[in-house]
Amino acid sequence: MTEDTLKSTNTEVELLSFRLGGEEYSVDIMSVREIRGWTRATPLPHAPPYVRGVINLRGTVLPVVDLSVRLGMPPVKGDARNVIIVVQLGQQTAGLLVDAVSDILALPLTELQPPPDLAADTAHSYISALTIVEERMIRVLDLAAVLPDESSEAA
Repeated sequence: MTEDTLKSTNTEVELLSFRLGGEEYSVDIMSVREIRGWTRATPLPHAPPYVRGVINLRGTVLPVVDLSVRLGMPPVKGDARNVIIVVQLGQQTAGLLVDAVSDILALPLTELQPPPDLAADTAHSYISALTIVEERMIRVLDLAAVLPDESSEAA
């Protein structure tokens, strides 16, 4: 979700928040297709390190991104407590492996702030906005930056 997307929508945005490595993140709920329990992914050779593998989603091969690895943190263990958030951005669909889903948040756009510009922060490019809800800092993910490049999946 880019700043332009946020500004062009309504005066409110709905976000699905989730936990990852003790921190809270969120994605635009309009990009969420479903939330699934943990399913072991089949590894693919030559896939980027953050792609855990693929799963069969009702006859469709779905890449599963270990969001922790993508953001530079230790990998998600992958057990019954974890969930896969199935997201779609344009024609691309992928699963995001996270620790747990937290909440659905409806926030005024005015509560979303741009992240600080920190050149040394590699995860900065994956975050489109920040917000504070009940004293918790929640990062809004930029799905276009997080999802695997479709050309690298086929490599």
